[in-house]
Amino acid sequence: MTDKKHGITRRGAMQMLGASALLAPNLLGKPAFAQTPPEAPAGRIIVGMSQESTVFNPLMVKIEVDDSVHFSLFDALFRVTPEGEIVPNLATEVPTQDNGGISADGLNWTIKLRDDVKWHDGEPFTAEDVKFTLELILNPDFRSWRTIGHNLLSDIEVVSPTEITWKMAKPFAPYLNFLTETFIVPKHAFDGVEDPNAAPFNSAPIGTGAFKWGSRTAGDNVTVVANPGYHGDGPYVEELVFKYIPDLTVLYTQFKSGDIDLTGRQYITPDNYAEAQTLSDREIVLVPVSSVESIYLNQEKPQFKDPVVRKALYHAVDKASIIDALYYGLPLPSETFMPQASYYYNAELPEHVFDLDAANKMLDDAGWAKGGDGIREKDGVRLSFANSTTSGNHLREQTQQFLQQTFKEIGVEMTIENLPAAVIWGEFWGQSQFDSVIVGINFLIGADPDVTNRFHSDAIAAQGGRGSNNSQYSNPRVDELLIEGAETFDAERRREIYREVQAIIREDLPFLPLFQNRSVVGWKEGIEGVEFNANTRTESWHAAAWYWAQ
Repeated sequence: MTDKKHGITRRGAMQMLGASALLAPNLLGKPAFAQTPPEAPAGRIIVGMSQESTVFNPLMVKIEVDDSVHFSLFDALFRVTPEGEIVPNLATEVPTQDNGGISADGLNWTIKLRDDVKWHDGEPFTAEDVKFTLELILNPDFRSWRTIGHNLLSDIEVVSPTEITWKMAKPFAPYLNFLTETFIVPKHAFDGVEDPNAAPFNSAPIGTGAFKWGSRTAGDNVTVVANPGYHGDGPYVEELVFKYIPDLTVLYTQFKSGDIDLTGRQYITPDNYAEAQTLSDREIVLVPVSSVESIYLNQEKPQFKDPVVRKALYHAVDKASIIDALYYGLPLPSETFMPQASYYYNAELPEHVFDLDAANKMLDDAGWAKGGDGIREKDGVRLSFANSTTSGNHLREQTQQFLQQTFKEIGVEMTIENLPAAVIWGEFWGQSQFDSVIVGINFLIGADPDVTNRFHSDAIAAQGGRGSNNSQYSNPRVDELLIEGAETFDAERRREIYREVQAIIREDLPFLPLFQNRSVVGWKEGIEGVEFNANTRTESWHAAAWYWAQ
């Protein structure tokens, strides 16, 4: 019998799902070390992606997979390194209070820009483009991806083609990190365009990045080509192809056969890790990433308004078996949205306990009574809901089967309603049309701990807000702390603030945390310059450095 308090064995799990088990491999792997890149771009690299990039204006509502293309085509004022350092990109220096770029009170900013940058169509990049970008983000008629932070700006002034200033309504410590993900778009591309949401630019973008727009075959691939006039180092390949392969098993098969050169999101699944390490002429690396896998619960659904229900569901999640049996022990169990390597991580949160007896008792005591079919009900609300995730992600689909069975043992009915990536991560996700979703999210922007965009009540898009609070979570104390944290520059005080935010959210459980991901990434031997950055959302954050060894 299954031990309902301590989980099940891997063998039992695999038998339950009708799958075969493999021994967990050791967690080794080495990155490629750069040699000498070619003098001129050469060759092509095909990146296999399990989700399709469909949003090409980097300022519009998007998901992580779109960043693969955006980081290739566009530049921001600054870039964040794998070590969490913010460095100049389109700017010539990072403004600080010490160098005078930011005033002592944090309200007045001065940004100095490069004078050697050109757009892909040959037009010069200037401060006018930065001003246009910031004002477009704030245009109430434009479908902006993120306005938090930007909405504090006023008096944006172009001092010269290479200098821009603005004022902040109040100090906002995370803003430099926000600017590392704010890609600048060309003002002239929108001249005469009445509706920026329908601009021709949105389907044929013009950037300043290492690659230029090539072509798109919907449902198959996006191709970008080398920008020979790039102001930075690289690019070193002629073409970069983001190939859409929705089934993760097929993606891995095409990596084995050589049809793709490098695995992108969602990478190689843990159940294929052992075999992948035996492949000849392949580099396989285990990469810690900042994304946290969780079960998002829509707080506006009546099934989830009772905190007892959320806590009982968490008790009924056999997290250890999911991690060990399905993911081969690769992920790190987590109780929070904060990456465990972060300075702001709260290591003192209550540890999850899988206990179906406790879950049943909690629901009994709260008046959720079982009906004739064994499903609980209270005040006319049946404890039944749908769970959705990306079709073709077989490990998440197997996780759903785990959940469905253990939830049934506490009188909860969970149906499975999966959707293609392009559908689920559209309005269904962004406008909180789901009951519950299994999703992996990088909650931070760069290395900054601010999560206003994810948890402040003003960031609920489904309620008219601007942000990604898709669980529709609302807690007045969390709102207060997020405001204070964003206005505080002292690292120690910010650490206290975000540790408290984590503690409250762990108590409220707007999402049920499963684990922090460690991705299995693979590429063909001969590809050099691959470097991973947990502070960004894409493996191609610096694809300009990739090249084929000669």
